[in-house]
Amino acid sequence: MNWLEYEEKAAAEGYKAVCGVDEAGRGPLAGPVCAAAVILPQGKIIAGVNDSKKLSEKKREALFEVIMAEALSYCIAYASVEEIESMNILNATMLAMKRAVEGLSVRADFAMIDGNRLPDLDIDAEYIIKGDAKSMSIACASILAKVSRDRLLYQYAEEFPQYGFEKHKGYGTKVHREALMQYGPCKYHRLSFLGKIPVKR
Repeated sequence: MNWLEYEEKAAAEGYKAVCGVDEAGRGPLAGPVCAAAVILPQGKIIAGVNDSKKLSEKKREALFEVIMAEALSYCIAYASVEEIESMNILNATMLAMKRAVEGLSVRADFAMIDGNRLPDLDIDAEYIIKGDAKSMSIACASILAKVSRDRLLYQYAEEFPQYGFEKHKGYGTKVHREALMQYGPCKYHRLSFLGKIPVKR
């Protein structure tokens, strides 16, 4: 497998600063959606990097520091629970990705977006389905987004220990649903995601 196939294709077309973009946290019942954009030096492969979902938390944490040190530029950005509620999760995800690309200290001239649609960017871009398993830059972005969001949920767990955020990171596990039924939602919950859970109000 060539982890740099998409990066090399973009470079061959004349692009100089190619960023990979991915998100974490579209599905949870609580917390923001997080996106990251990463520009790697041309030809750079970081050993051990893979789709963040295929790595242990310990491995992701270790790679997080390596990626930040090795990248030419990176940016981690969010769309808040309020934004998710007001514009829906898809639009909020696109907004977080746009913020990540626009927040890079090195201006990207091409963006590779994980998924099947593009955020509203003022640079050339392509989407790559399952890009976090095909592109080194996107895989790096997936790790930065996942670790950043997980760290935030650990902070939420200290503030609201009754929900077990440190275990499920906001996803709708049995433990999380039971806590919602017992305690009701907190300020970090996405009320539009709670659906048919008989939440205490």
